[in-house]
This record gives sequence, structure tokens and C-alpha cells, in this order.
Amino acid sequence: MVNIDDFVKRLEIILDYYGLNASSFADKIGVQRSSMSHLLSGRNKPSLDFVLKILDVFPDVDLYWILNGKGSFPKNEETTISKIEETVAIEKSSAPILSNENIISSDLFSEINQPKNESSETRTFSEPKNSNFSSEESEIEKIVFFYKNGTFKVYNP
Repeated sequence: MVNIDDFVKRLEIILDYYGLNASSFADKIGVQRSSMSHLLSGRNKPSLDFVLKILDVFPDVDLYWILNGKGSFPKNEETTISKIEETVAIEKSSAPILSNENIISSDLFSEINQPKNESSETRTFSEPKNSNFSSEESEIEKIVFFYKNGTFKVYNP
């Protein structure tokens, strides 16, 4: 949980560092001046959108520093590099491992040999009369199948 009083103090440090008043800061990050006023007075808590706008406009502001006071302001390169390395390590350890066993290397529209004991069913669908979609005008760009186990297959016809 973000302590609103500490957040406001860190926000005031940013204002002093860049030599901005509250209204020019609000204009610069693209929020209403009243939002900034309510935040500085402690009436409102900062939204995620507000914090992301600060980070977008002022790259020297560290996310962890603005939210909970950990880290440094302005950012130094060592802190940034260590956080990037930490993020990459987390992504590598939590990324799902996809198996290539389910990937079919043949064309999606090539004939599939089915065992004789399985029956195949063909259905014909007609387009609704009021449809904005016309198969003569549109081409399929990509077909994606999502599986319950979190894997997927992409076919480009």
C-alpha cells in the first residue's frame, strides 16, 4: 500500500528538481490541475495512470522510489541496469515452456489422413443477409488456436 503522505513528499521533490509548480507539472503529464491539487492536499490517492504518466514524461523518476521510497531519485544507471537484469531473470523463470510436439509443419489446408474408424462431418454455413462481412472481399491473414494448457498455434495461410 502506498503511503499517501510519503508519496506527496516524493512528488514535491520531483517538482523542486524540475523547477515546476503543481499546475505546470499537471499540464506536462497531461492530467487535470484539480487532480494534482487534490493529490497534493491528500484528498485523493494517486492512480496507476497518474504514476505511469509521471514515469513516461520524466524518465529520471524510478517506479519503486515514487511508490515506496526505495531506490533513488534521479535514477542512476546502475539501479536501472540491476532492475532490468532482475526483471529478465524473473521473466525467464516464470515464462511457460512451449513444446514443439504439437506444431504441425504442414500447411493448414493440406489434406489430413484420418483413421477410417473416425467419422468426419462437413457443415455448410451461409452468410447472414445483413452481414458486413463478405468472404469475396476479405482474406484470412492469420488463424490462432488457443489450448487450455496455455499453448497456442498460429497458422498463416
